[in-house]
Amino acid sequence: MSDFNLYFTLGRQHIANITALDHILFLAALCTRYQFSDWKKLLVLVTAFTIGHSITLALSVLNIIHFSTAWIEFLIPITIFITAFSNLFVKKFVFKSKFPLIYFFALFFGLIHGLGFSNYLKSLLGKNENIIWQLFAFNCGLEIGQLIIVLIILIIAFILVSILKVSRRDYLLFLSAAIIALSLEMCFQRLPFHI
Repeated sequence: MSDFNLYFTLGRQHIANITALDHILFLAALCTRYQFSDWKKLLVLVTAFTIGHSITLALSVLNIIHFSTAWIEFLIPITIFITAFSNLFVKKFVFKSKFPLIYFFALFFGLIHGLGFSNYLKSLLGKNENIIWQLFAFNCGLEIGQLIIVLIILIIAFILVSILKVSRRDYLLFLSAAIIALSLEMCFQRLPFHI
């Protein structure tokens, strides 16, 4: 059981760490359009992202799929940019569709982020043959870390929008613009080719 606790803690710490800024920014871009009252939609959204990154994390760590680390590290800020950019077009905060396009993007972009997590986890596991339990524990830790980040984002939104009476649209535009700027900087820093 101590093995589970170790990898669970590593997963949680990995996502809730400044070195995982790209994943934190993606979660912020993904969740900033929602508030506590939208918790069901937000739960589906974060679950879609989790399913996506769990699939590729497992496939990569088990050496079933292989991708260029340079390209994955470049594509991660692209996913952040697209998600934050899509927030600029939210005018009404009424999400009527049961399966909006953002759920698909969360799942698809989760696949890319899982490959990014896999590089970190592979370096921890080394040549360990029995990694299923460690992989499961790491994923659980990542999920708890993500939920903590989502909760922090919701608390910030509540304070700004409900208590300080900042316009919900202004909050969304300001945060999304900041995330867009940071993601573009990350893209240029991680170019997998020379210009």
